[in-house]
Amino acid sequence: MLSDIRTYLSARGRAPLSDIAVRLGVTPDTARGMLQHWMRKGKVCRLADCKACSRGCGECAESAANEIYEWRA
Repeated sequence: MLSDIRTYLSARGRAPLSDIAVRLGVTPDTARGMLQHWMRKGKVCRLADCKACSRGCGECAESAANEIYEWRA
């Protein structure tokens, strides 16, 4: 599955956690754990959370759709 993440992200450049989880057929928490492997190796970085909402409730930042990961070549 780690190689699936590498293939998917290197082809797309970046993707939300929710898309990665669906692609792998796992929960977002499981996908996040696998992404941490690539983050430790310096191949993946997590982009800053989206600031599209001004309500300040924190719901947006907790959404897997707003958690974006990027592949570093």
